[in-house]
Amino acid sequence: MSTLTAASQTPVSARLPSEPKPRFRDLCRMEWIKVASLRSTWLVLLLAAAATIFINLNGVRSDLQYLDQNLAHPEGVAPNGNHWHFYYDPLFRSLSRLAVQLMMLGGAAIGALTMFGEFSTGQVRTTFAAVPKRGGVVAAKITVLCTITTVLAFIVAMVSFLGGQAMVASRHVGASITDHNAQIAIAAYTLVVPVCALIGMLFGALIRNATASIVAVVAFLFLLPAFFGGDKYRWVKEVGHLFPGNAEETLTFWHKDPNQTLGKWPASDMHAWLVYGGWVVISVVVSLVVVKKRDA
Repeated sequence: MSTLTAASQTPVSARLPSEPKPRFRDLCRMEWIKVASLRSTWLVLLLAAAATIFINLNGVRSDLQYLDQNLAHPEGVAPNGNHWHFYYDPLFRSLSRLAVQLMMLGGAAIGALTMFGEFSTGQVRTTFAAVPKRGGVVAAKITVLCTITTVLAFIVAMVSFLGGQAMVASRHVGASITDHNAQIAIAAYTLVVPVCALIGMLFGALIRNATASIVAVVAFLFLLPAFFGGDKYRWVKEVGHLFPGNAEETLTFWHKDPNQTLGKWPASDMHAWLVYGGWVVISVVVSLVVVKKRDA
């Protein structure tokens, strides 16, 4: 009698080569490709930059005819009998607040787009499938966004400032790039754009809708601060100091003109820088938490 014995088969498992984990620079390259492939992104940023430079330089040009008249008669008597001496603010036109609001708006719009764009199209599911660690993806988005907006805003600030000072150089009323107030103003003019871009990313992460995100960030940056102006109530003025646009105005103020003030209860430069830093921290932390906790 023969017995059949089944040969024991040992399962053979083929070890597949594991793909290397994506490095942070790979994630940044991925986010750069996404941004670079969107023509609308560059169109918005470049148009905002060109319009900002044009408004600044055109404002300085329009000052020239009045500047010559005031320099010819620098002393005068005000209607109340006070004597005054003419001072020209070299920062008011070359780094005007009206112009930088275009850059703030462009940066905020792009920041919101980088977040809600993938969520609205569903592309974010593919991204998170390839890179399960969502924090790294958000960090790469923040790095690319801040790099683009900071470089472009710095170019705009330098062209506006140097171009404006060159136009008034023959009148000897300009400011040098080595002037302390000018350096602070250029830095503030530059950094307010990436700060607004991160705030736009914050609203994009929270709302995840194109129209609602843009409307919300515009209302926050430009409409809401209008309710916290004036010098009647101190607490109202101090709340107004917490908005990035008002912080930028504080930092670009030319303190050498004794005839101009920031009103009652002005904020200090240190307070304005803390406002910048505070909104950066809030935007980054909230964006990371929201993306990690909410479904894609």
